[in-house]
Amino acid sequence: MSPADFHTSLKIDFSRGITRSSLSLRMLASFGMMMALLGCQVTQSERSEAERPKLRELVNIDDRILEYAKGAASRAPYTPPGDTARERLAQGVRHLLNGDIGEAEQRLADIGFQVTRLTDTASGRRYDEVAARKSGGEARWGRLYVNADATLRWSVQVPHPVADSGTESLGVRLLEEVPGGALVVAGAHRTAGRGDAADVAHRTDSAFHAIVAEMQKKGIPGMQLHGFAKDSDRPFDAILSTGATRTAPMEAAALADRMQGDGLRVCRGWSKRCPLEGTTNAQGKSAKRNGATFLHVELAPGARGGGNDADEAAMALSGLLATWSDAGR
Repeated sequence: MSPADFHTSLKIDFSRGITRSSLSLRMLASFGMMMALLGCQVTQSERSEAERPKLRELVNIDDRILEYAKGAASRAPYTPPGDTARERLAQGVRHLLNGDIGEAEQRLADIGFQVTRLTDTASGRRYDEVAARKSGGEARWGRLYVNADATLRWSVQVPHPVADSGTESLGVRLLEEVPGGALVVAGAHRTAGRGDAADVAHRTDSAFHAIVAEMQKKGIPGMQLHGFAKDSDRPFDAILSTGATRTAPMEAAALADRMQGDGLRVCRGWSKRCPLEGTTNAQGKSAKRNGATFLHVELAPGARGGGNDADEAAMALSGLLATWSDAGR
């Protein structure tokens, strides 16, 4: 073998060594990528599981909420939650709204509350329910229902179930008709507590207020439903106001126009003096502090429940919520 042949042979052998090494490196790299992808898949699966409440039920959402709301008729004794319980509740709701179900469940468990993922048997839509685990005093603090299939864009609040008859059924209807919403329902009759302790629309020491305030901190606009008895001093079908704020967003004026166009007599609290304007409403004051939109809606008997104007009122309110839903996208 000549020196040239020897040199060529060494070169060829060396080149083959590089090829084998490269192949091995590529195989190792491919294996590493596969393991990384598998790791990501496991992580995503675990994260997805962590974002789902542990408790899940198939329910008729109408029956679920209305059965709870009508319990206020018993006027069972009501005692508001203490400072620590309200703070734990607020923390739990905060985590829920941020999508951290695990932390939400942990905070709520400390006060005897839980998160349950409900699937409505009629529509297939999903809702997260924040409620007391057992019957008793805590169960009368109230409940929260959040649409789990869409980003939260608005809230409807029912502070006086039974006392303002028909507001609870209207609240449920709005929750079902417009995506991206939350419904807050008080759990006690407004006269059930000592003094005005259960009148949660005018108290800040309630679970109802703690829940609403957390949504306001996130800039979520809210609509609070009330009912009044129509008489000579209140010849209206609807009284609309913005609580502690004396100006109204364009969508509130549009709501008043639509109601009036549907034949309802409307008093606009931002442009004239109206009865029941809600200027002392606790959640309205909180909304002003937090820079969140708040609409106080008072409806006569004919504009809620089974009244002759109930459908027109409900459709107008749904239209406003749809506007809020679209604006948040």
